[in-house]
Amino acid sequence: MIKEKNKRLRKSIKPLGIIIFLGIVLVLLLDTVVIPMYVQKGKTTRVPEVIGLPVEQAKVKIKSAGLEPKEAEYKTDKRYEVGTVTLQNPPADSEVKYGRGVYLTVSGGEELVEVPNLRGKSVREAAFNLERSGLRLGAIVYEPSEEIFANTIIRQEIAPNRKVRSGNRIDLVVSQGRSTDTHSVPDVTLKTLSEAEKILMDNGFRVGKICYQVNLDLIPNTVLEQVPQAGDFMKLGQSIDITIAQKTERNN
Repeated sequence: MIKEKNKRLRKSIKPLGIIIFLGIVLVLLLDTVVIPMYVQKGKTTRVPEVIGLPVEQAKVKIKSAGLEPKEAEYKTDKRYEVGTVTLQNPPADSEVKYGRGVYLTVSGGEELVEVPNLRGKSVREAAFNLERSGLRLGAIVYEPSEEIFANTIIRQEIAPNRKVRSGNRIDLVVSQGRSTDTHSVPDVTLKTLSEAEKILMDNGFRVGKICYQVNLDLIPNTVLEQVPQAGDFMKLGQSIDITIAQKTERNN
């Protein structure tokens, strides 16, 4: 008899427990979703400023304003650290309805590029290849070589195929030929300073000391003189001093 009563009691408690559980879930749903939606219906809020914040911190700030953060895309951006918000839509201080999505563009960091293989190329070819790869020509050091032709790259500071930041300078070691070899100095007179620098570099020389001299007949920055003179023989890597035209005396 007692066993029968216990069975009936357990059977009646089980549905009651389910009903209580469902009731709790319903109350929570009403409290956290339905009622806030009803209260906020038609209301507006202002979009907070999140540019420059870490993406997780930005999401918390957006949610606290009653809005929904959404990651739109990742883009390389050297201005911001990886994982930092670089752009938001709608913009900060826009007045929008509660629950509106705020789309975030997140920094993927600075763009990395692959260093090309420059060994065996001329300085001019190296400069072109570096520019095409988003890099720049760095310092050039000349050293004698019995095996590598003059004005040809022996080695590079950063090994080929390595990933570096876009815009990095790549230093080079260039052959000046055999230790006894000398080469004719090119003529850079009546060239602009930038043209003279390029001509000298392409021929394995570099600009040395720059002097200025007043000259009313030529365009400023035109080369008037060079030492050593064109046609003289020097080892590659040596510097050529030049005198540049200017209209008036330079102030010290």
